[in-house]
Amino acid sequence: MNDDQELVNAVLAGAPGAFARLIETYKGLCWHVVVRLVRDPEDARELCQDTFLRVHQYLHQYRFESSLKTWIARIAYTTALRHLERRRDTTDRWIAGEDGERLLHEVFADDDASTVASRAEIAAHVAELIHALTPAQRSVLSLYHLDELTIPEIVRVTGLSDGTVKSHLLRGRLRLRALVLERLGDPS
Repeated sequence: MNDDQELVNAVLAGAPGAFARLIETYKGLCWHVVVRLVRDPEDARELCQDTFLRVHQYLHQYRFESSLKTWIARIAYTTALRHLERRRDTTDRWIAGEDGERLLHEVFADDDASTVASRAEIAAHVAELIHALTPAQRSVLSLYHLDELTIPEIVRVTGLSDGTVKSHLLRGRLRLRALVLERLGDPS
């Protein structure tokens, strides 16, 4: 029996502290998935609480067909999307800073960073530029580069097909690269 099975069985059996351990293990993942979609920390806290309420409510339905991490990420993703739909917030947001720098570093991994622009300058523009991507591109890029989920895990989290995830990932990278080069100028 693996750690996920032991933890799930302990929670389902009502073992003292088991659900708190589950929350402690996956709260960071939940936060990253939710806050990248809604950005507002207050909303994100509430949505993470909603996510774990749903996890507790439906844990008996978890069938170990995917990792517990992926299953919880899917619930967090769906909870955040429903929140955005209710608010009709079509301008999903993304946190810049270190995460934005890391994503852009990966987008430009084949270039010498000094030929593109300083990383600090790039990071300063990420929050604005990322809004030009579609919500699906933003989500897929975030899940892949920042949460380090695999493509099959992203398929399970988002409900998109394998080809669609790959397409959003490729198009999102290309579009983000083009936007950065347009904004900062092409050094070539």
